[in-house]
Amino acid sequence: MHGVELRHLRTLAALRDTGSLVEAAERVALTQSALSHQMKDLEDRVGCPLFIRKTKPVRFTSAGRLLVELADEVLPRLRAASAALVRLAGGDRGRLSMAIECHSCFEWLLPAIDAYREDWPDVELDIASGFSFEALPALIRGDLDLVVTADPMAGTELAYLPLFSYEARLALAKTHPLASRDWIAPADLESETLITYPVSRSRLDVFTRFLDPHGIEPERTRTAELTPVMVQLVASGRGVCCLPNWALYEYTTRGAVASCSLGEEGIWPNLYAAVRTEQRDTPYIAAFVTLAKQMCFKTLVGIVPADEDVAAAT
Repeated sequence: MHGVELRHLRTLAALRDTGSLVEAAERVALTQSALSHQMKDLEDRVGCPLFIRKTKPVRFTSAGRLLVELADEVLPRLRAASAALVRLAGGDRGRLSMAIECHSCFEWLLPAIDAYREDWPDVELDIASGFSFEALPALIRGDLDLVVTADPMAGTELAYLPLFSYEARLALAKTHPLASRDWIAPADLESETLITYPVSRSRLDVFTRFLDPHGIEPERTRTAELTPVMVQLVASGRGVCCLPNWALYEYTTRGAVASCSLGEEGIWPNLYAAVRTEQRDTPYIAAFVTLAKQMCFKTLVGIVPADEDVAAAT
């Protein structure tokens, strides 16, 4: 705009606020002569006078008022942006876009998210569904900043920060012939309908860590998106399902279903918060991981501390 610079806008705002050349010069750390020279230079650039000389307080022309209005718009935004950059540099402000691959995690993670929003109001936090897209590749691309997952990917530049370890247990109807067992063998599921979440087989521990190593296939599989629906199907005798012990606790406690271990030793996966390696120590991301871990140990039954975090592959 005809060579108008930020220093000009600051000077005009000071003239408006103080009403005099002397006080305005002090505010912007100029001599009165230098301020007068700066204003004359600006008037030459825009081609018209900006204020009426020898008036006190200073009276602006139409052109001067236009530039003062511009200063009132631009300078506060510049100050806000500068402050935001300082907070970003200090790790107090930023974006935290996350996806939750663990279908059963929403119930305990949402209170953690609410508490985090109170503690970190300057962080823009969004949740994306992990059901319909590949969340970890999106994290690598930078589309996401954190993924709650139990399925670390090898060969990626991601860090997996442990939240907790849990037992994956089989839920059965109370009248099921296997319901009295403490644990089952893979072959016990050959004649069963296995109910799973609608995700790839490679992300289901009941397959990758229990059935597939023994070459066992269930008689039939079906899917359900919601944990309560899965439990209801199991309770009515229409199949069995594998769920985290903490997710089953409510249903087994009130006698809706029975549960048993997968194998004599049981299967204990880890749940992680996956982040890009270069962001693992970013204060607002580290704070979310800490808060989420505190919340899960406060609210979930049957979980234990997880193994050490998985080192990022390079």
